Amino acid sequence: MIWTILQVSFRRLKNNRSELLLTFLVPILFFSIFALIFGSRGTSGTSIPKIKVALSDQVGSGVTRRAIELIREQNSLRVTDSHSALLHADSLEKDLAQLVEPHEAEYLVRRGSVPAAVIFSAPTTEGSFPTIELLSDSYDQVSGQILSALVQKSVMTAFAEEQRKAAPPMPVQAPGQVPVPSVQSAAFAPDALGPSAPNLPVFAEPPTIQSVDVLGGKKTNPVIAMYAAGIAVMFLLFSATTASGSLLEERENSTLDRLLCSRLSMDQLLLGKWSYLTIVGIVQMALMFCWGSLVFGIDLVNHLEGFIAMTLVTAGASASFALLLASLCKSRTQLSWVSTIVILSMSALGGSMVPRYLMSESMQRAGLLTFNAWALEGYNKIFWRDLKLPDIELELGVLTLCGFCFIVAARIFAIRWERT
Repeated sequence: MIWTILQVSFRRLKNNRSELLLTFLVPILFFSIFALIFGSRGTSGTSIPKIKVALSDQVGSGVTRRAIELIREQNSLRVTDSHSALLHADSLEKDLAQLVEPHEAEYLVRRGSVPAAVIFSAPTTEGSFPTIELLSDSYDQVSGQILSALVQKSVMTAFAEEQRKAAPPMPVQAPGQVPVPSVQSAAFAPDALGPSAPNLPVFAEPPTIQSVDVLGGKKTNPVIAMYAAGIAVMFLLFSATTASGSLLEERENSTLDRLLCSRLSMDQLLLGKWSYLTIVGIVQMALMFCWGSLVFGIDLVNHLEGFIAMTLVTAGASASFALLLASLCKSRTQLSWVSTIVILSMSALGGSMVPRYLMSESMQRAGLLTFNAWALEGYNKIFWRDLKLPDIELELGVLTLCGFCFIVAARIFAIRWERT
């Protein structure tokens, strides 16, 4: 009997396509996606995304100029200026990117055009090293740490080179003569070289970098503000596709045929389903963010205008996408496994599961083809970067266009139901 049960079970698995795909194909698919996201980071330097950085030099000394030259030479950094960063243009040649003003550097970090910026400003006390500020965006938790190490290395190298240039030539020591202090030790001991080196630019202590979190430092709960949108958008898609399965149920029990025989047209049916899914999605997003505001400290009140705009277009686009999936499938069971594969893949590439800054540049570009990436970017601009409604016009436009294209495609595929 055990052998009979095994045979029946394997035959059932063989004849059930959805179970076969979910059992054997989906694990391989997601393994491949995460392997492309993380595995390529250790294979070659070309696959690792370069860190965009803006530079500002308010001192203009030999040390700061040399430090900036060394920063430009770092292969893992992409020095950019205000014009290129705001337009999200491709990387410039290392010597073409212009320096920016301190307020411009902070503006670029606040908008998300660059994850970090370095500002060399005048020293607070005479004889001390110029002040070095590293403005970072803690949303990208990797770039700031990498840049801090590279800037520290470049500044210390420039500091040592400048000291060697300014040091007088070492006299030849006679046998039995007292050794002359080295340049490295003299760099931190002005009296060691004696009165013969009055112009040596020595400092009391080595340079230090002041890290400034431009955005995260003002958040009451920065982790929740970063990831609330990713979770909300992913589950919005799941709930919308589940609800759109009613269209297939009506088709299976012949309710759809009776509805179409009445005065109801397919256009009216799809628009009615779309309106219902959109309203449910709006309520779902509102409840999630209200709960996040009451319990976890998300600042919803001060971002209400942007939240309403993003929620309207996101819920509308997700409703259109759900109807498109339903119109493509033949049964609710098929819709279930198709939606699971598609939504989880979009969530992985679009940033709902893995932050997009961890991906290679090619994977980040591929993520822009997904619905999730634009929705997450819009919510992040509102809740994380504290931007206003005009700053999310691109995201609103892309999501509106997606919603329109999805509903039109769903109407085209629904023609087959009218012919049967």
